[in-house]
Amino acid sequence: MADTGEEEWQVARRRKGAARKSKPLHVSSNSTCCQEQLDIQKTVKRITDIVSELRCEEFWQEWKEQVLVAGSGVLSKPPESRDTEEPTEQLWRSRDGRPSPHLECVCYGLGSFSSCVSARYQLAMLLLLLEAGQIPVTDCSVYDPVFSSGERDVLRELGVTVLTENEEGKRLATKPTLFYLMHCGKALYNNLLWKNWSTRCLPQLMIIGNSFSGMKDRTIDREFTRDYSYITQAVSVCEERQLPCPSRLIDVFSDTAVITFPTNSLNRLPQSTWAEPPEPQYQHCPDLEIIQRETQS
Repeated sequence: MADTGEEEWQVARRRKGAARKSKPLHVSSNSTCCQEQLDIQKTVKRITDIVSELRCEEFWQEWKEQVLVAGSGVLSKPPESRDTEEPTEQLWRSRDGRPSPHLECVCYGLGSFSSCVSARYQLAMLLLLLEAGQIPVTDCSVYDPVFSSGERDVLRELGVTVLTENEEGKRLATKPTLFYLMHCGKALYNNLLWKNWSTRCLPQLMIIGNSFSGMKDRTIDREFTRDYSYITQAVSVCEERQLPCPSRLIDVFSDTAVITFPTNSLNRLPQSTWAEPPEPQYQHCPDLEIIQRETQS
């Protein structure tokens, strides 16, 4: 187990059927002064140590295989033009063997990884996924409004691109993109789907995050349909591959799936589904689970 400093890893004991809660959104009043003392190099080492730890885990091998297989239809040449005997590790590479120039990665809602063990493990897993998919770290954009200046410096030291604007998940995928949304609020997923709500854009998305079917099962049907209409519609046409989670890391990786949107499934929906999709408003959601951007007065 990687050194976690003053924190000691606790095996989670959750009652059967209980849902994994979204990350807390409130930043403590003393977080700024604490983050000013963040040791950048020490934090980077803690994260890279966890990367090495996870790389040796048995469940990581299954994650890697599932993600690469799912991504082969999104981030590489079409499956029908691919040699079926081609090794999975090669599926995200261009024909000349180099990483595909069209791959991108976006990570939202990681949380305060300098103080939260779960967020540190999720960041380490993100770095492993970039490595496995041959995605350059500079092609990975990361944002969370709770990041401190020290945490942003750590991310830059790791090589990823730190976004400065709260997009609320409303990012249009103009090329095949992996979205890493670990235990984020439902509105973030719903916003992402809305922004890409077309048969042209959705097939370019691959999401690693909470299972859509799990979200639906844990929410009252009437409220889920009213507040998260895009997830509601996507449940029936997306393809989910459940990712394994060892019991000791249940608070980190539970209820995680890799989600894709096959074109043939999307075409089953009536054409009216795609006509002028309205932007989500969430006026009936007192607890939205995401931090919205500040509006200009």
